[in-house]
Amino acid sequence: MDKKKVKDYMTYDVVTVNAHGTVRDVIETIKNTHHDGFPVVENSKVVVGYISARDLLFVHPSTPVEQVMSRHLIVADPDMSVNDAARVIFRSGIQKLPVVNDRNELIGIMSNADVIRSQIEHVSPEKVFKFIETLKKLYGVEPTLKRGSVPIINLLPTQSKIYEDELEGRMYEIKKGLAEPLIVVRRPGRWILVDGHHRAIAAKRLGIANLDAYIIEVRENIELGMERTARTLNLKTLDDIKVLDYARHPLVALTHRLVRHG
Repeated sequence: MDKKKVKDYMTYDVVTVNAHGTVRDVIETIKNTHHDGFPVVENSKVVVGYISARDLLFVHPSTPVEQVMSRHLIVADPDMSVNDAARVIFRSGIQKLPVVNDRNELIGIMSNADVIRSQIEHVSPEKVFKFIETLKKLYGVEPTLKRGSVPIINLLPTQSKIYEDELEGRMYEIKKGLAEPLIVVRRPGRWILVDGHHRAIAAKRLGIANLDAYIIEVRENIELGMERTARTLNLKTLDDIKVLDYARHPLVALTHRLVRHG
């Protein structure tokens, strides 16, 4: 995670309010954007404060922004690691970090949502080695591991559905050059996709033919359990994977049930 920088995940198109405006202006901006807080700037880009919806409570609409904004400003550097930004957000209790250059000019904003997105579907070497150990125990084979590029058109999927919101995040990461490697098993005549279905579909949508991967080589010509699962699910190519919208994500369904129960 430390290789991932704030500049790679921050939002560049930031809504701001003018330091010389009024609370009425901020209220209108909240109505128009549905955001709950904004960096306050002078001369269109120099950050001088931050104002949130809670700062407007019991304040007359004609009050100058400068009188109610927070001047205790916590900001991020674009080259800060995402991990460090996450620590600042967690420890300070704020939800958004304005990102500024060395002249205190606003160049982006890093939200807690951006931090979460940066860590979804993170592949670790431990995950790869645990899978190799599983193959050894189940099939009595001695797989080898290498890092390389794999052709996504040849991949046999082993997961029948993915989710649109995560797919959009993976497309963003691929465009930025931040996508984690796939985990793929290669045995005679077959490439089996173990981990990274969202990334593979994202690459396909972007017209990318090859992706970086951890390639686990199995020399023995044996059918793996995940291949039988793929056959049961009628999965032959990436086109057989269903892309579900966010409303059907099981985590969202669970949250809705909890809310209704409460």
